[in-house]
Amino acid sequence: MSIVEVREDWLAQSHEAAIETARPIIDPHHHFFVQATQFPHYSLEQLWADIGSHKVTQTVYLQCWEGHWQDGPEEMRCVGETEWVDGIAARARQQPSAPQIGAMMGTAELRHPRTREVLEAHCATSKLFRGIRQIAAWDTSDVLFIMEGVTHPNLYSEAEFRAGFAVLGELGLRFDAWHYHPQTPYLTALARTFPGVPIVLDHLGTPVGTGQYAGHEEEVYRIWARDLAELATCENVMIKLGGMTMPWNGFHFDQAAVPPSSDMVVAKWERYFHHAIDCFGPARCMFESNFPVDKCGLTYAVLWNAFKKMAARYSAAEKDELFRGAAARFYGLD
Repeated sequence: MSIVEVREDWLAQSHEAAIETARPIIDPHHHFFVQATQFPHYSLEQLWADIGSHKVTQTVYLQCWEGHWQDGPEEMRCVGETEWVDGIAARARQQPSAPQIGAMMGTAELRHPRTREVLEAHCATSKLFRGIRQIAAWDTSDVLFIMEGVTHPNLYSEAEFRAGFAVLGELGLRFDAWHYHPQTPYLTALARTFPGVPIVLDHLGTPVGTGQYAGHEEEVYRIWARDLAELATCENVMIKLGGMTMPWNGFHFDQAAVPPSSDMVVAKWERYFHHAIDCFGPARCMFESNFPVDKCGLTYAVLWNAFKKMAARYSAAEKDELFRGAAARFYGLD
């Protein structure tokens, strides 16, 4: 069963042109899906077709269980994703004028006793490898995506997980975190325990609007905003601004007769984005597309137009951080 569906004919009803097209952008969060059944097929060529509306110079690939080796020790199979993405990036470099994959985040089971060997294998496989994402998403609501192997809300507290997380720091690697908004205090505790490990929180911490949270947006916003402000006190943590079109956020753009305009998106989202930027500061915030997952509800042109409109209140230097600088520093991009 597909978690999200991209309807190209529906998206084609959107004719909004990109704005501020001279602004350089690093998109720090996208996926490729080739074998997945729960997500729409998405290739390098499809990514290039989408991002061509804006001046994207580099992108960062985020793990999505693609390209894993089919044999060998199970804990090592995830290294296949790094090898697979390295091959796609090599193909992209054959067209140097096109947007390039500047870095990638793989995955690993940090609770496994061979974590160090797995991470070292990732590093040896590609110079693009910067670290991992191990998803902690868990909730009692059965309509939400629950990560296989996660059986309670606080994966971050498990002794085996923390032992593996310490290895990230020892190897100078980074961590992408994804969970639902009630779990943010657990990430705060992890970040305080490991202040030397760079962490970025994906998708604005995913304020949830479906399942048991449906119809409670103001209560969710209050809890989300409070916990995000506390997380921002951890100087080793950055945040990605995006991922809000996913089904469990509850904005349901995909259920409308026509795709939303950027003004409609801004009206729905701007208080979330501005609160995050107020808490973390522009130098620790990066706009992200989360394509093709967020493509279920809007086009790439509309999404980045909305980001640019929300960024209008910031200075030129702050805008450069939001669209390029913060991502470049976090992921070690040229």
